[in-house]
Amino acid sequence: MNKLLTTLLACLLALPVLAAPTVKIKDLAEVEGVRDNVLVGYGLVVGLAGTGDSPNGIPFTRQSLANMLQRLGVNAKDVLSNIKTKNVAAVMVTAKLPSLARQGSSVDVTVSSLGDAKSLEGGLLLATPLTGADGQTYAVAQGAMVIGGYQATGKDGTSISKNHTTVARIAKGATVERETGFELASLGDSLKFMLREPDFTTAVRMRDAINAAFKEKLAIARDNSTVDVTVPTRYQQQLAAIIDKIENLRVEPTTDARVVIDEKTGTIVMGENVTLAPVAISHANLTIKVVEEQLVSQPFSFNVAGETVKIDRTTEISVDDDPDHGKFKMLKGSASLADLVSGLNALGVKPRDVISILQNIKAAGALNAELVVL
Repeated sequence: MNKLLTTLLACLLALPVLAAPTVKIKDLAEVEGVRDNVLVGYGLVVGLAGTGDSPNGIPFTRQSLANMLQRLGVNAKDVLSNIKTKNVAAVMVTAKLPSLARQGSSVDVTVSSLGDAKSLEGGLLLATPLTGADGQTYAVAQGAMVIGGYQATGKDGTSISKNHTTVARIAKGATVERETGFELASLGDSLKFMLREPDFTTAVRMRDAINAAFKEKLAIARDNSTVDVTVPTRYQQQLAAIIDKIENLRVEPTTDARVVIDEKTGTIVMGENVTLAPVAISHANLTIKVVEEQLVSQPFSFNVAGETVKIDRTTEISVDDDPDHGKFKMLKGSASLADLVSGLNALGVKPRDVISILQNIKAAGALNAELVVL
């Protein structure tokens, strides 16, 4: 018997422990200075099948067309009132220029209707300068567009459409004409990694992972959003190599307990760490009660690394939807906010009522999470 118990205990101790998920540093942070730059421009789309801007409703389309023809040597000013724009649409063109994009490289662009055009399907964007925040032209966009949708209209006015037909995209549609002037060497002997989701714990774990990988204290967690890395002498002439090595290190990030509510659509999104304190809820003729107790977790006898700890565990969630019929038990065991919402959904509570309940739980101080209302 003792031999059997010893064998079972050895098997339990040999069971693998599931590691927490880790992600690459490149998915958590970015190097300061290495960022995209927003470009924007105004242009014309031609070749539309009668789905362009109306000449009377959108006068600047006709004016832009006349100005373009004037630059090409065609005098259209005198007949401006006779110009029809049903095959032309005024658009805004946007793109993101990488900080290290070189002259002659290409970037994707998005084309959006500025007037009352019904569809940009089949259109061609004419050469459009794209400028940055400093007013300088950094790229020129031109090309045929892909809209990913369609629209059809019958003679009696009946129409059918799929997706947005007034927003299009041109893959590699803009050619870079001017560089931003940023060089990787300008970062010098220090790199700053900025966390996309500031968090002290994640920043410290990044610091520890970097120091462990290089086996020396190169990284410092400056605050909850910045990790400074001193570049070793052997890497100062090859910053791309050290950035590549750091970005591919894996870190276990922490996630905030957060509930996001969109009241316009009735959408509720909850993080896995969201929990409830003991609370009783009464909503209309619905009463919900959450009960918790403290348990003691005792490690195995042969586990020298373990320790005795107290654990808060929800032992019961009960629901009373009619005082005349008493209560019935929903579930037992550990419960989270997700379990509470599941119980509410099982009772047919509408999403907007769930949102109201969650907001009042937060106001009562029983929701152990940040509540974000969009």
